[in-house]
Amino acid sequence: MKHPAFNIKKLILAGGTMFAMLAVPMAVNTVTGMNLSVISSAQAAEDGGAKKGAASKGGSQKGAANKGGQGKGSDRIFRAPVSSVDEDSDRPVWAGVKGGKSGGGGKPAGAGSKKGDLYGDMVVLLRDVNGAPILADGLVQVIAYYYPTGSTTLVPLTNPDGSPVIIPRNAEGDLLPTVTLGTTTYEVYGAEVDLGRLSVSRSPSKVLDHALTEALSKLTSGTVTLDSTGRLVVDGATIDSPLENLALYDKYMTSGTLPGVTLPANFNPAALLAAAADKTGAVSVDTVVYMNSILGINSGTTYYDFSTVSYDRYTAWKDATASVLVLKDGVYVPTVVNLYEAVFGSTNWVDPTAVGGADDFAAAANDYLQVIEFVHDNAVR
Repeated sequence: MKHPAFNIKKLILAGGTMFAMLAVPMAVNTVTGMNLSVISSAQAAEDGGAKKGAASKGGSQKGAANKGGQGKGSDRIFRAPVSSVDEDSDRPVWAGVKGGKSGGGGKPAGAGSKKGDLYGDMVVLLRDVNGAPILADGLVQVIAYYYPTGSTTLVPLTNPDGSPVIIPRNAEGDLLPTVTLGTTTYEVYGAEVDLGRLSVSRSPSKVLDHALTEALSKLTSGTVTLDSTGRLVVDGATIDSPLENLALYDKYMTSGTLPGVTLPANFNPAALLAAAADKTGAVSVDTVVYMNSILGINSGTTYYDFSTVSYDRYTAWKDATASVLVLKDGVYVPTVVNLYEAVFGSTNWVDPTAVGGADDFAAAANDYLQVIEFVHDNAVR
């Protein structure tokens, strides 16, 4: 099978105010020459919406400190921990110091530091070509979702031209609960991004460090190829551990290589992220950016540069095949199928932007994930 080649670079943002990292902080309009084409998971193909109950009315969880979401003074979405509290504590600042018996508890020696020690909602935002939020008056723009009549599934609200509707704010910067288009008023919500088992990225650093060591010990012990889903294989054995794939993704995206490993020509790191995600889930632009921020692939005023990433589903999968069980005359028979036909119905992915970028990477990762699920569910046993 063929998979697109991948080029790695990082984008250094010049200037801009630094907000909390997971809100993806910079005022990106300070970047000279950056293409600010609009992309978001709301526009991506295969957007299945969000389940009811996984939404934040006006971009804010019920009971949040600021009515309607991020106020002008707290649009960061994520609140960084204070240094006076244990650096690996999940306690927000207002929770105070952990009580208990004197000298009890505490972090085990060698536990490492926790990644993504930030607080707040992760919601679908309007983003530029590299996935960084496009700010308006210094605030992130939350894409509006709503429940169609009789439906329990959130879907993105769009303007007549197909562009996403942004949840408006009041004079104080709070997100409003409704949007009026023409003569119709909609109750709107910010759709939360559920990381699922990718949330393990918040674990102490030693967890991923150990997984990386395990994965590299396998990859450096033999010949590395790709299986039908794009995952790495060593002498016929697929690296299928979600944790090991996440550790490999982190390492590759931060260094552009896997130490001591000769990677196949058609290797794509999007497959690593897919192999780490929930098989029944989905990967969106927001998933990618939030994960990169948690892992430290995005850091400070540096965002991962996706501007050279381009993805074409047809090119990637048109010749890809896999042996799976197919029902024929009432009997399941091992059969070689074309994945472009079997998984995608011979339908290409249409890039919503005129250029490549983070949406291309997310679309590739989501496609790898769908193929992994298909092959897993129909595997010859």
